[in-house]
Amino acid sequence: MTEAAKKPRKSRARKPGPKAPKAVELPSWGSLLQAVPWALGRVLFYGTAGFLALVVIYAFLNPRLTPYLMAERLRQGGIERNWTAIGDMAPDVARSFVAAEDADFCNHWGFDVKAIRKAMDEGAGRGASTISQQVTKNVFLWQGRSWPRKALEGLMTPVVELVWTKRRILEVYLNVAETGPGIFGVDAAARHYFGVPAADLSPDQAARIAAVLPDPKGRNPAKNSGYIRRRAAQIRSGAETIKADGRAACFED
Repeated sequence: MTEAAKKPRKSRARKPGPKAPKAVELPSWGSLLQAVPWALGRVLFYGTAGFLALVVIYAFLNPRLTPYLMAERLRQGGIERNWTAIGDMAPDVARSFVAAEDADFCNHWGFDVKAIRKAMDEGAGRGASTISQQVTKNVFLWQGRSWPRKALEGLMTPVVELVWTKRRILEVYLNVAETGPGIFGVDAAARHYFGVPAADLSPDQAARIAAVLPDPKGRNPAKNSGYIRRRAAQIRSGAETIKADGRAACFED
């Protein structure tokens, strides 16, 4: 054997190849299920804190934008609305809307139990919602008849009643209630339909605007329809009654 053959061959070192990517570990179903209550808890906490903060703020500052107002502004390309203090409206305005929508407004804490029982007995979906409930829905929630919204409304209304005065609740209501297609608040309706500010509305005109509820898109207070005439007459009578029997005391000076 030759000397060259006896020499051991030098082994060539292999260059290390590219490292295989580490497998991404996906979270297990168990960890996901454990994270759900934590996430829901944070949503509930921040949602509740935000609502409470807004309730306190709106006790003093006017809610210029609400979810429904923003939705209608986007949908229609604009809305009519003029915020007006309740003291700058004709006295018949507040009495007319209370007589039309919630005659016992001054006597309940947000829910009219008698009206709720009557609506349940008659199988009616309309008639049990108080002004306080409508304000809560219009300012903080969305429209519709879904159970989640009704449940939130039921939880939030007592808080609004606790923090706001009755007069403040009614003032906000008279400025956020829909009173015509793209028209919100009494003053905007007064100017649109009768050409006067809310301060100059006559008792009949105030009752006519209140008479369009709960169908402000389908009824026109300026038209002399039989329904509007009859309903406005009922509202005027109711407004006089609640003034006489003291059921307007909580919102009048």
